[in-house]
Amino acid sequence: MAVNVLIIENNLVARNFLGRVVRESFSDNIEILEATTHETACHLLQNSLKHKEELRFQLILLDLELPGGNTLEILSCLHDDPAIKIVTTLYSDDDTLFPALQYGADGYLLKEDRFEVLVEELQKIVRGTPPMSPAIARRLLALFRDSGDSGFSNSSPTPLHHCSLPETGHREHLSVGEHDVLKYLSKGFTLKEIAKLMGIRLFSVHDHIKNIYAKLKPRPSQANLPRP
Repeated sequence: MAVNVLIIENNLVARNFLGRVVRESFSDNIEILEATTHETACHLLQNSLKHKEELRFQLILLDLELPGGNTLEILSCLHDDPAIKIVTTLYSDDDTLFPALQYGADGYLLKEDRFEVLVEELQKIVRGTPPMSPAIARRLLALFRDSGDSGFSNSSPTPLHHCSLPETGHREHLSVGEHDVLKYLSKGFTLKEIAKLMGIRLFSVHDHIKNIYAKLKPRPSQANLPRP
């Protein structure tokens, strides 16, 4: 059975490049559809949601700088969809990426990275270990410390009128291990270095990162994912 992928990207070179990354990343038969505008993306996604689960998009790559619409609005409409949602961008600053993570992105890819790096990063996200830069880690530490474990920041863009953000209630507190992982990530340590500093195995560090993402914004469990 084919894995259905949607790439939302208006730049032809970037679109072809991301398509190559997707095909190189997985052993499954891949079926890729492309959208170059906000309107086309919404149309394809609405059609996908009408299909049976096995025919829906299972992996969605969304350009954060898509002209003609707000990618965060698309993410807000997909918050109940089990597809893996990955934003792509040229900018690695946390002001650009953090709102997308709050709106339900499962990770991000930097389009300026080398082909081999993007393949590795995409495989990690699909396996459940999203990337986390020091800047993002610092923002997360501040969020869990200062937000009272509730809601989204007041600076978040307003979603489309027919979509709404999920009710998050009170956000779960970080465990001691999760807090320590964030603290070390915020200082630029690698995952292997963090495992050694904390005296735990590398896969435990990966698990802490997965849990932190889950606590940032609850999402339904993912199923029928492509196999790296």
